[in-house]
Amino acid sequence: MRIVITGVPGVGKSTVMEGFARAQGLEIVNFGTLMFEAAKAQHVVTDRDQMRSLDPAMQRTIQKQAGQAIGAKASCIVDTHATVRTPRGYLAGLPAWVLDAIKPDVLVLVEAPAEQIHHRRTADPTRARDQQSAAEIDQHQQFNRAIAAAYAMHSGATVLTITNPDGGLEQALQQLRNALG
Repeated sequence: MRIVITGVPGVGKSTVMEGFARAQGLEIVNFGTLMFEAAKAQHVVTDRDQMRSLDPAMQRTIQKQAGQAIGAKASCIVDTHATVRTPRGYLAGLPAWVLDAIKPDVLVLVEAPAEQIHHRRTADPTRARDQQSAAEIDQHQQFNRAIAAAYAMHSGATVLTITNPDGGLEQALQQLRNALG
C-alpha cells in the first residue's frame, strides 16, 4: 500500500506518520528530502528551507525526480506537503506527473487548529518557517483540502483527514490505525 501523508508545516504530520509507520513496520520516504537532495545536486540550494523560494520550473524538475525515485519503491508511506506556499502562490506538491509515478492508495491530511500550528511554528527554533498568521494557516489548510480532492480524482486514491491538536498525538495515531491499520 502507498500512503501519502500531508499537512501544512508545523501541523505535526511527520510525528504522526513516524508513530504510525513504526507500529505498522512501514518504510517512510520523505518527498522533501528527495527533492532537497536533487536540488543540492544541481547546486540551486544549500538549505532545505530555501526550497520553497525556488523558481516553479525548478520545483517541477526536482518534483519529477523525487516522484520517480518513490515510484521505484514497493509499498511505503510518503511524507510530503499537499501544497507549497511560494512567493507566486501555492504550488501543487503532487502534480499529475508525481501522482502518476507514486500511485497512492490513500491521501492523508493531518490538520490542527490554525492557532496551535502558528504557536508550534513560532516555538520551533530548528526551522526557518514562513511567518503566517493563524488566518493564513487556516486558508492554507482549506486549500490543501481542495487540492486533495483533485489529487484523489486524478489518482483514484481515497482522502482521509485526521486531527492532531496539541496533546492529541495518541488520538491522531488511533484515527490512522482505525482507518488504515
